Amino acid sequence: MTHGKLTVARNLSPVAAATAFALASLVAAPVMAEEVAAKKESKIEAITVTATKRSQVIYEVPIAMSAFSGDDLAAQGIADITDVGKFVPNLNITGFSAGHNSSANPFIRGIGLQDHLITTDPGVSVYVDGVYLGRQVGQNWNLANIERIEVLRGPQGTLYGRNSIGGAINIITKQPGQEAVAKMSAEVGTRGRLKGSIFTNQAVSDDLAFNFNLGFNRRGGLGEFINLPNAEYDVGENQEFHGRFSLKYNASDDLRIVFTADANDGEGGTRPYTTLIDEMPNGRLYQNGLRNTDVAADPYDNATGTLATSKVSNKANGLSLTADYDINEDLGAKFIFSKRSSEYMAGLDDDGTKLALDHYPERGTADQTSVELQFTGYLGNVDFVTGLYWFNEEGSNRQRSDEASFNGGPTKLELDQETTSKAVFVNVGYDATDDLRLSGGVRYTEDEKSASTNVFDPVGTVYSQREWDDVSWEVASNYTFENGLNWYATVQTGYQSGQYPARPYFLIGQYFSVGGPDNPEAAAIVRANNAFMASENISAINYETGFKGQLTNDFSMSVALFNTEYDDLPYQVNVVTDSGFDTNNLIVEQTSRGIEFESTYMVTDNFTVHSSLGYMDVDVEEQNGVKPVAPLTPELTAAISPSYAFELSNSALLTTRVDVSYRDSMYGEPSYDPRRMTQIDSRTTVNFDISYAPINADWTVSLYGRNVFDERYDDARLNTGDYILLIKSNDASEFGVRYSATF
Repeated sequence: MTHGKLTVARNLSPVAAATAFALASLVAAPVMAEEVAAKKESKIEAITVTATKRSQVIYEVPIAMSAFSGDDLAAQGIADITDVGKFVPNLNITGFSAGHNSSANPFIRGIGLQDHLITTDPGVSVYVDGVYLGRQVGQNWNLANIERIEVLRGPQGTLYGRNSIGGAINIITKQPGQEAVAKMSAEVGTRGRLKGSIFTNQAVSDDLAFNFNLGFNRRGGLGEFINLPNAEYDVGENQEFHGRFSLKYNASDDLRIVFTADANDGEGGTRPYTTLIDEMPNGRLYQNGLRNTDVAADPYDNATGTLATSKVSNKANGLSLTADYDINEDLGAKFIFSKRSSEYMAGLDDDGTKLALDHYPERGTADQTSVELQFTGYLGNVDFVTGLYWFNEEGSNRQRSDEASFNGGPTKLELDQETTSKAVFVNVGYDATDDLRLSGGVRYTEDEKSASTNVFDPVGTVYSQREWDDVSWEVASNYTFENGLNWYATVQTGYQSGQYPARPYFLIGQYFSVGGPDNPEAAAIVRANNAFMASENISAINYETGFKGQLTNDFSMSVALFNTEYDDLPYQVNVVTDSGFDTNNLIVEQTSRGIEFESTYMVTDNFTVHSSLGYMDVDVEEQNGVKPVAPLTPELTAAISPSYAFELSNSALLTTRVDVSYRDSMYGEPSYDPRRMTQIDSRTTVNFDISYAPINADWTVSLYGRNVFDERYDDARLNTGDYILLIKSNDASEFGVRYSATF
């Protein structure tokens, strides 16, 4: 991965700072090219990525992106995808969906997923081996058998389609090959850490090979359910089994087929959270006599008396088939088919007390099928990627009235949705000269959603159906200087289809407003009013320029300046009314602008420093006298990772590494709060890794520490109008030993 270190003048506006830096870079680039024209062979290995659905060296891709190789993930203290968010500029990954402890919600440049229900789509898309994951709860986030992870920042609507207006995360696993390899790793640490995995790659014949990995991961909790002695798990405890099998068959010299199956099964305790009651003296809980003393004194304990909100679970499984066919030396075709299913159980007891007031046990399911057909080719100086895409998802969320309650009375949520998306796309590149490349693309998408909800039995089930379409496009150019430094400029757009309300409890209020239950026609009137309506498309356009490449044989860097404009962006504002917990969509315009810098510097052959820094300013238009703020979006992100390798007297190698990550303060939800009660403090986390590898040996032993100073921080803060809900991070200090061997 490439990282960087950059000082941003705080007394300059974001636009002025970005302009000054861009001008300085334009002036400096030719000078640097002359100074290092005769540079030596590079000491830094450039990662090859597939961000544009074609293989390219990372410096040649005309977008801002970061890449992690699979071999470096463990050394950097990255245990799951949430940890990736600690080391990429302007990326923040949280996990608080319904109190689940294995969800992941990425926010890139101020765009992400604020709710997990089936009617809401993510703003950052996640792909595994080219397969889009429609849901981000219940999936397998274990980073086993990983070739690399790519983080693409900015709208990716042309090649990645809908729901990538913030960016995209590509997870690429290792493909089966002819080399016979067997690996195992084991990890034992504090907080009850027990982790193990096995991996093997074997060739059955010259044309048939497979790989297989199986793993188990357990981590203990951070607190107890003080009023539930029969709780199965502690607060924040989790354990999971996961496995993946891939089979590759070379049917001929031109045709390669890969079949993959994966599954995971996890359980645990609800992630840590607490409720602030005294801070809202006009709130319903305070008026009913509850106080902060009624919740657990330790925020990592939990005082709920509802057993159903103490446990979470997640299951997922998937099948995929990929076929690559070389039509001739210049033309190729690729076919990707996938079916995935996921389910989860979670929920929160919002009042945080032993009383059965506000608790919401929840279950969710999702089944998706996707098909993609790609054609790639080279025609002289022109190369292209074009294709067709089809996606279908059916999902549901359930909160049963005999389990869930609001203000002590029963409440329910039945939410179902089916989504069908179809698209056609083309992206073309033209090498105008040996140094100048021009590229562009366009994508047409049609979406159809049918949804239904029942939040109140007297109203019954309300149905709705809606269609959308959109054209996404991009144009880009990049120029390579004599020293290998690449300059690029890109204008790209993105698209997210409209969405239905996540929690439409306003239907209850409408029922009573038209005379229910005295009016026997009240339910029919509510259903006929089309009250359950979807929002319009969300669109984004991004203007970006930057430099990336190796300035010398021991220093590589990338810098990006961007300005992204979003239209019809729904902000999900949570409100508690007499009818229940309501989620309202506020449609706004938003502008995100900033700068990102990453670098790798080999100070000596043994001493390397990776660093990154991102600065961003987000402006959201004022609506109805309220000026929202971008949620879960720090203004400043930074990381630095020095590593040093010692060669011992016995020729063994001792490698030491420290990873420091900083995330600035941010707001936990979009509603602007003058009292800053939803503001999350800044945080700094530190990891270390010390690995010992004997010469010519096939094993390595490591001492590791994650969040070594035990920085405790909030994942989110929600002002419900009645109380402040604090969702705590499940991150905590951990120290242990890791052993890995290759056979």
